Amino acid sequence: MENILNNITKIKELDRNGVAKSISLLPEQCEQVLKDFDKIIIPKDYKNFNEIVANGMGGSSIGIRIIKSSMSDKINVPILITPGYDTPSFISKNTLYIISSYSGGTEEPISVYKEVKKKGAKIIAIASAGKGKLQTMMKKYGIPGYNFIVKNNPSMQPRLGVGYMVFSTVAIMIKTGVLRIQIEELKEMIRYLKVKSKRLLPGIILNNNEAKKIAAKLYNYQPIIVGAQFLSGNTYALRNQINESSKNFSSYLLLPELNHYSMEGLSFPKSNKNTLVFLFLESDLFHKRVQKRIKLTKEVVKKNGIKIISLKLNGKTKFIQAFEMLQLGSWVSYYLGILNGVDPVKIPWVDWFKEKLK
Repeated sequence: MENILNNITKIKELDRNGVAKSISLLPEQCEQVLKDFDKIIIPKDYKNFNEIVANGMGGSSIGIRIIKSSMSDKINVPILITPGYDTPSFISKNTLYIISSYSGGTEEPISVYKEVKKKGAKIIAIASAGKGKLQTMMKKYGIPGYNFIVKNNPSMQPRLGVGYMVFSTVAIMIKTGVLRIQIEELKEMIRYLKVKSKRLLPGIILNNNEAKKIAAKLYNYQPIIVGAQFLSGNTYALRNQINESSKNFSSYLLLPELNHYSMEGLSFPKSNKNTLVFLFLESDLFHKRVQKRIKLTKEVVKKNGIKIISLKLNGKTKFIQAFEMLQLGSWVSYYLGILNGVDPVKIPWVDWFKEKLK
């Protein structure tokens, strides 16, 4: 089956909706938002708040999750992510509330608008430009935020437009004064991604393509993604991508928390050694104790007869490594979908569920 990853014709037969193109355009998505930076207007009174609460589902929450974990040392207020129909009781005029929906039609975050408005929160919205419900509400109620024009995501899938969602969040946080980062650092990250992208494209054979190598090792297994600290948001993103793009069930665990419970669950069922694979996201920028924990956790997994894969990131900053992982993970999930013989863009069960929920 691995030979299919070197068969461009077969890959194109499965990918009829531009998924590979969307993934390759991650740097351009980020660049587009950066060029629109001056067009994003935030009211002056939106610069005075005590906390950020964000509501977004699936791919629409990836932006805030990655920023929260990878840039926590640069953000001066706490961030709470509350996807769903409920709102925390503490929301007030001192809260910046972000409603995030790539399509503009996501039911859950839109449903809380009236309640959050009633509590006096400062509401900001992020959505693609279009005629969705959220975009209409932004115009009708004067909700500030950002509507990005989808120029660099031909697949039109939110999980493949993550550059828009992450950089939209970055822009809003810079504009509201809670994120301290130089624009040059953002540009440096984009340049880094463009260089890395060339090594991960479908035309690069398996032996020279890191993403294809990892996908081949994940094939026929249930991946358990292990991350920590500033890559916590990436474990969530990769879990989502593997489930959706690969149609392959996956879950994630975070260090050091997993060391306090998960290891005892490796013994049963006995089929674990035949079905599970642990994918460790590693970095020299992790806390030294976390790096030691990774080493020891690998030993525990191995002693239980379960396969492990290590993925080491090389970017020079936490922010760059988070995007390095986002890019690499997108390609891994894409190639795993190809190995599974599926169209990576289709999400039949999600579509079925949404239709029945109407």
